[in-house]
Amino acid sequence: MSLAIFDLDNTLLSIDSDHAWGEFLLEQGAVDPVAYKEANDRFMADYEAGTLDMAEFLAVALKPLTEHSPAQLAAWHQQFMVSKIEPHILPRGEELVARHRANGDTLLIITATNRFITGPIAERLGIDELIAVEPERIDGRYTGRVSGVPSFREGKVTRLTEWLERRALSLHDTWFYSDSHNDLPLLERVDHPVAVDPDASLRAAAEARDWRIISLRD
Repeated sequence: MSLAIFDLDNTLLSIDSDHAWGEFLLEQGAVDPVAYKEANDRFMADYEAGTLDMAEFLAVALKPLTEHSPAQLAAWHQQFMVSKIEPHILPRGEELVARHRANGDTLLIITATNRFITGPIAERLGIDELIAVEPERIDGRYTGRVSGVPSFREGKVTRLTEWLERRALSLHDTWFYSDSHNDLPLLERVDHPVAVDPDASLRAAAEARDWRIISLRD
């Protein structure tokens, strides 16, 4: 039985769910309409350029979770799933997941987006195993801090290694599907790296290494 690992944003989804959540919060009037939009767009550009300061990003991105009740956050996330996520789930991505499921493979999403945002998305996709940034909660409320290592760049390798050790598994015969050059540290570790609608940097790396390149877009 193989392990099939999927990046989420711009891989199984046609958007970045972290950035989309920021836009959703702006639409709800839940954050500063000028400063938060500027930061949200700047962090997205930094991520794409490979220059993202993850600690700075998380300090801004997790702050809104501390400012609203769990009930309000849950209600917003339900709206977010309907308006922002469902239209951007890629059917060919769902077909890819289904093929691995039919093969009996273990399915795992690994993402640099936090669990508050991605947990319901993984559930919608029928994928039980999720490695994501873990926002700290105390007494049911978010603190704005992160528990453990953020699953970003080399952090994805660290978190996956921990996940494998807890299950007495290895990376043997593992697939990893991703769109981003930020995932090169993990792509280089698996037996079956696949570049999915890759950014320019990942496409160049994939071509140089003779990795498989696919598209899940129409």
